[in-house]
Amino acid sequence: CLSVSTLGLIVYLGMMVGAVMLGGLADKLGRKKCLILSLAINAAFAFLSSFVQGYGFFLFCRLISGLGIGGSLPIVFAYFSEFLSREKRGEHLSWLCMFWMIGGIFASAMAWSIIPHYGWGFSMGTNYHFHSWRVFVLVCALPCIASLVALKFMPESPRFLLEIGKHDEAWMILKQVHDTNMRAKGEPERVFTVSYIKTPKQIDEFIEIQSSTGTWYQRWLVRITTTFKQVWDNVLYCLTAQYRMNTLMLAVVWFTMALSYYGLIVWFPDMIRYLQDEAYESRVKIFDEEEVSHFTFNFTLENQIHRNGEYRNDKFIGMKFKEVRFEDSLFEDCYFEDVTSSETFFENCTIISTVFYNTDLILFGVKRHRLKAIFINKRVCSTVDGGNRCQRFSFGLLPVGGSMLISAVCCFFLFFGNSESAMIGWQCLFCGASIAAWNALDVITVELYPTDKRATAFGILNGLCKFGAILGNSIFASFVGITKVVPILLASSALVGGGLLALRLPETRDQVLM
Repeated sequence: CLSVSTLGLIVYLGMMVGAVMLGGLADKLGRKKCLILSLAINAAFAFLSSFVQGYGFFLFCRLISGLGIGGSLPIVFAYFSEFLSREKRGEHLSWLCMFWMIGGIFASAMAWSIIPHYGWGFSMGTNYHFHSWRVFVLVCALPCIASLVALKFMPESPRFLLEIGKHDEAWMILKQVHDTNMRAKGEPERVFTVSYIKTPKQIDEFIEIQSSTGTWYQRWLVRITTTFKQVWDNVLYCLTAQYRMNTLMLAVVWFTMALSYYGLIVWFPDMIRYLQDEAYESRVKIFDEEEVSHFTFNFTLENQIHRNGEYRNDKFIGMKFKEVRFEDSLFEDCYFEDVTSSETFFENCTIISTVFYNTDLILFGVKRHRLKAIFINKRVCSTVDGGNRCQRFSFGLLPVGGSMLISAVCCFFLFFGNSESAMIGWQCLFCGASIAAWNALDVITVELYPTDKRATAFGILNGLCKFGAILGNSIFASFVGITKVVPILLASSALVGGGLLALRLPETRDQVLM
């Protein structure tokens, strides 16, 4: 089966690169332009990934899609914050954070409603199969496409326009925002006035000179290299004396938060599944050397192991196998029709004159004798000898510091969660406290940097966050079923350290954006 963890890590890797690269470009090329580019990359490669057949090409599409996702995050926070008043900035940025959770709920709802419907796909010959999980991937790309369309009607950030000296455009956008707000307040007669305009920057003369000389590719090469040099200078600027301490403290807070949150988010469901499997396996029914003939199975078989059995002239019609294993068994003159299964395998069985029609069963090392019409109208998996080719996708600030410390307490109490319900309860508390910390962390990151460095700084820190997510996913998942001491202690320690450091971050509540 395909590794779900590999699929998740490859997306995080793309997000890490995209956050740094596209976040930096947004400070030079514009918020709207780079946000459109990020969304277009995500939409195009998410759409493409729903159709590709090879695992390698699928991973590549998810990697590039992740690049677009990662790039959109720092840009959208910088872009949105630059339209907000000081009094409402924290509140409305928190609303923006909430839509990440709404997106997660949407994806979960779509997965629940689409993936189980195997019949929603189609096949073209024996090599191309479009199954229901591909429909799910396609549907999840639709909000991104809708955002692209909506963004075409949005203006550029007025603060960015002021930074590059386009005062007239910035003035018109600010006037439009002012007039809209005044009409909403019932004061349409209020006149928009400007008391101060920032001195414009000089346009890079080197680029302008090259625009009128040389060949077209030489001019583009100069523009590209100059732009990336400017992005790199912005990265270095975040480490100058004025911002070094804030950047380093934020880097530690972002990293510790990501390591703990994303690590535990993976560890929680795997640990709950492990507890469920333990309880489930304790109730397994084992049948040895049973002989069944001329019988019709039209009901669900669940959590069973059948060894050395003999089944002759039996019918399996309109039924479901759930966690069933047949080992070294004989099936002679049997008929399977409209059979669905989950975690069901036929291992080293002998099949004689048996028909499988419209099933998704998996055969390992089967000894075939006069095997008829195996897997007519197959749904998901192909008949396999000696291996499984079935593909599965499962597809400081007191608010920051305080929320991280509360998350650490919730994490510590996982030591006492030995049941599924206890684990779920503490997971809910942990996630609630963590989301509060994420919201506050996003707000303070936006407010600590000037307009011409804001998206770059957010991109660097968000890229570091995704690096922490990759480490957390890899480390925590390796301890499932072995011990819960290491994941809990590691997450709690990281959250306490990051939370205490977050308390030393400067207060930005009443600060005007630079």
